[in-house]
Amino acid sequence: QAQLVESGGGSVQSGGSLRLSCAASGYTYSSYCMGWFRQVPGKEREGVAAIDDDGSTTYADSVKGRFTISQDNAKNTLYLQMNSLKPEDTAMYYCAAASYYSGGYCPPGPLDGYEYNYWGQGTQVTVSS
Repeated sequence: QAQLVESGGGSVQSGGSLRLSCAASGYTYSSYCMGWFRQVPGKEREGVAAIDDDGSTTYADSVKGRFTISQDNAKNTLYLQMNSLKPEDTAMYYCAAASYYSGGYCPPGPLDGYEYNYWGQGTQVTVSS
């Protein structure tokens, strides 16, 4: 069955960087839109970034210019490079896969999270001031 496994989380000081990875298996990776989401306990899930199979990207305003989503289709792996981290970036980060459109195109509102079929277990990111 489909499986998404995140890694790369950790603790870092404000202004630091982290690179998250998401290893996908059990489905045709290139047929899915991929996204990163985050959630803080007691708050709603927030869409961070999404990427089509053709490399088109969408970012939340809160991370534009600081985070970069990318993927290696040969390795079935999704990445999130996070630079200039702030304490408000502290959250559990999840990767997810959506098959809303054929060909790996992202659904309308790719950061809403509603059309995503598969989710990982998450990796914790903590940014201290």
